[in-house]
Amino acid sequence: MSGPSVAELRAVAQPEGHLDRRNGEHWAGVLYMRALSIRVTWLLARTRVTPNQLTWVMTIAGVLAGFALAIPGLWGALLGVLLVQVYLLLDCSDGELARWTGKTSLAGVYLDRVGAYFTEAAVLAGLGWRASQSLPDWYTVMGFAAALGAILIKAETDLVDVARAKGGLTAASEASGVQFRSGLLGLGRRILAATKFHRIVQPIELSLLALGTAVIDLASGTMTATRVLVVACLVAAALQTVLHLVSILASRRLA
Repeated sequence: MSGPSVAELRAVAQPEGHLDRRNGEHWAGVLYMRALSIRVTWLLARTRVTPNQLTWVMTIAGVLAGFALAIPGLWGALLGVLLVQVYLLLDCSDGELARWTGKTSLAGVYLDRVGAYFTEAAVLAGLGWRASQSLPDWYTVMGFAAALGAILIKAETDLVDVARAKGGLTAASEASGVQFRSGLLGLGRRILAATKFHRIVQPIELSLLALGTAVIDLASGTMTATRVLVVACLVAAALQTVLHLVSILASRRLA
């Protein structure tokens, strides 16, 4: 079956400036995944697969990554990393396929957000179960609490557009998120953003950290490293839930 060349597909599916978005592109996408995803999209463009079908598979891969992390030992962590990479690949390809086929939709945007919610929660919950060594205890509770925090952080972001829509306004621009009524708050946000501590609860980074702690635990014969990571995730999620809310209220996004 004939179809577009990779170059033709890239011009539409990865338009100029698309990878330069401040909040829209993960570093792993820019670094390597977009180079791979465009070739996967090139293959999928020759099939009857729809963007929304890809998004469903993406979500399943992300949730399965959480279950994989709950498997004790190094192999569970390795499988978790692999499934998160599949999640990221499909997260890139579904949008590319939608732009190429013109099958963009509000349903697609919604499903993409649902997939992100489910995946972040599943990976954190799976890590908590892993730290508990298959028996629910306080590490399981902390993992689920961190998962709740990750969901609340995403909800805080999405509710900005809900509030603006109810007020008859358009979606907030990226620039409004870094414009603060107080210069001191703006400086504090920049300092915190520079530490990148918020990334610890994101699936890509967390799966790699979980693999690293699994290696350490294997060498030490304990679960100390993984348990420290669970505590760090809970602390980071709790801080972000509060600080992100303050950041939104202090910015121009609701103006």
